[in-house]
Amino acid sequence: MQKIYLDYAATTPVDKRVLSEMTPYFGVKFGNSMSLHSFGRAAKIALEESRAVLAGFINADLNEIIFTGSATESNNLALKGVALKNKEKKHIIISSIEHPCIVESSEWLKKQGFEITKIPVDKYGTVDTEYVRRAITKKTILVSVIHASNEIGTIQPIEKIGKICREAGVYFHTDASQSFGKILIDVKKMNIDLLTASSHKIYGPKGAALLYIRKGIMVEPVLHGGGQENGLRGSTVNIPAVVGFARAVDIYKKEAKKENARLIKLRNNLIRKVLKIEDSHLNGHPEKRLPNNANFWFDFIEGESLIMQLDMEGIACSTGSACSSFKLEPSHVLMATGLRPEQAHGSLRVSLGRQTTEKEINQLIKLLPKIIKKIREISPYGK
Repeated sequence: MQKIYLDYAATTPVDKRVLSEMTPYFGVKFGNSMSLHSFGRAAKIALEESRAVLAGFINADLNEIIFTGSATESNNLALKGVALKNKEKKHIIISSIEHPCIVESSEWLKKQGFEITKIPVDKYGTVDTEYVRRAITKKTILVSVIHASNEIGTIQPIEKIGKICREAGVYFHTDASQSFGKILIDVKKMNIDLLTASSHKIYGPKGAALLYIRKGIMVEPVLHGGGQENGLRGSTVNIPAVVGFARAVDIYKKEAKKENARLIKLRNNLIRKVLKIEDSHLNGHPEKRLPNNANFWFDFIEGESLIMQLDMEGIACSTGSACSSFKLEPSHVLMATGLRPEQAHGSLRVSLGRQTTEKEINQLIKLLPKIIKKIREISPYGK
């Protein structure tokens, strides 16, 4: 049976060109970047060259990029680091559709005495910028709004939100784990103070991510140790992964225009055909969404059953965030857009990537109506 992978929002395969770039740093160039001898210096050079690539990609300065081990770590450092460094203020604002690591970090801060405000979204999952303006108080330290939803793909008006925060003297963080490497980001133009990005979402390896911290912003370290990464992230740096991260960005810069156009064409065809299925609906904004994201909900079905049936046919999709796929609760993102629990449970996320072909999309379109009909016939939701 041919396997079809349509869950690129969860993770991507490592590009062969990325792996080739990484390979020497596992064996020949294996030094610790903190060591003073030639092996260490070679690792340090690779580290700083990679930092320059990633800084340039988002129009940041070299010393504004901090490498971490994951987007979750970067998001924890952003929220907790800024909050703990500014204890005189006790208010943080997040959107109601953030990734679980932002939600859980804010809940932890709430236990430490911080006040958390969650900004609602409209039916498309878009944050109202005026609501952000009204939510900011004199006690607000930080606003954190995801750049593009990992579930429904909606792209937020980040530049406008950043401008509101800048005018109010409030720090602005965005989780760009899904948007980084799919749409252009300019941290200066977009008024971003802190930004999270991850390697394994753009055909780089797992184990490498970054946190952009605008110069002058003070952050309390979460990991304490040997003073790596300007003293903000104690831990031996994963040089092979960082090198791979930078190579993945280089590849994107050369191929993005053509690849995004291809993905948008495939995505639009998929959305058009799927919405012909009776009682089917699109989640997220119909136009302001990531090039590779299509998210649906279907009446009278259970999403987990749909995923399992598709998997039996060799097609890998998801029914929400990969980080929350074992939870029984309905997606908080879909609930925030106004769906009822039974509607949110009937969701399907299809995310495309470099290896996705028109033939694979056609295969999904061919099988989906049959599987949905079969599930509805035995569904406890009934029709």
